[in-house]
Amino acid sequence: MNDAVAVTLLTGFLGAGKTTLINHFLTHHADASVAILENEFGAVNIDGALLRGGDNVNVVELSNGCVCCSVRGEFTAALNELLEKRQRGELTFDRLIVETTGLADPAPIIQTFFVEEALREALRLDAVITLVDCHHISRQLDEHPVAASQLGFADRILLTKADTCNAQQHNEALARIHQINNKADLYQIENGVCPADLWLDINAFELGDSNRVTTGFHVIRASDKPEPRFMPFKETKRSWDDAIQAHVFEAGWLDLHKAGAFMEQCVERYGNDMLRYKGVLAIAGNPQRLIVQGVHKVVGFDYGSAWQDGETPQSRLVIIGRYLPVEALRAAFAETVA
Repeated sequence: MNDAVAVTLLTGFLGAGKTTLINHFLTHHADASVAILENEFGAVNIDGALLRGGDNVNVVELSNGCVCCSVRGEFTAALNELLEKRQRGELTFDRLIVETTGLADPAPIIQTFFVEEALREALRLDAVITLVDCHHISRQLDEHPVAASQLGFADRILLTKADTCNAQQHNEALARIHQINNKADLYQIENGVCPADLWLDINAFELGDSNRVTTGFHVIRASDKPEPRFMPFKETKRSWDDAIQAHVFEAGWLDLHKAGAFMEQCVERYGNDMLRYKGVLAIAGNPQRLIVQGVHKVVGFDYGSAWQDGETPQSRLVIIGRYLPVEALRAAFAETVA
């Protein structure tokens, strides 16, 4: 995996600012060796022509379709062709950015990097970055379920066009985002200005010990320096019903066999509706944290660092999903306690 190419999946609804973000990166990293896989829903890929790529930037355009709908066909073929050209020395790139059409559901795209054996060995999915149009996100969530799916899969959320919103619109957008995904870090950016290290090389799909829940967001100014700004997300009465929500399950020491059976049943019964899930579990009799991470029915487990002296071991599982029997799952999780 040390030689695998890092892949960033850039998603977000139509007009959220994905191409603008890439162009800012390319403008300020002229020496970057990168391949960009562009997808547009129409017959002509306009976004690809807008990219300011230099000699080290390789752009591949997929048009007249959505990669999430043809993931076994054109998308997989394009990835394999990129890798073959890289192996033959015809192309040189150290990272790959996949910019999906604004209508794409990230689920099948993400699974491709884990299911296809050749891709799994050569590519390392780094993170799912979702751009959100602050001005239009409420309407998009009301009318397009895929907008909620894009938020639910996000490892990091970049809020754009907040300068066009009043305080009420801004607060409503933040509340809805947090309701769907309170695990992803949230940054507010303007005109694509965002330091590269805030959306590249995040290692979100590597199993790690951290499993915190986001409680605020950061504002990025034109100086490229993040200005932290705490924003409490208050529960308010809503006139909407977002199907995708984040659910947190907490406990103390867990029984390994019971916890394993619980996860197996969750994945088997509800995997199709579990978009992303991450957990740091305290296993009775084991000094190390048990790390769990999954996308739908693709799940991985590994042991992380040991609990430190004076630290209270805590099991926390975050599931971002839709139409889940939350109370039944909460009761079943509680039964795994040692």
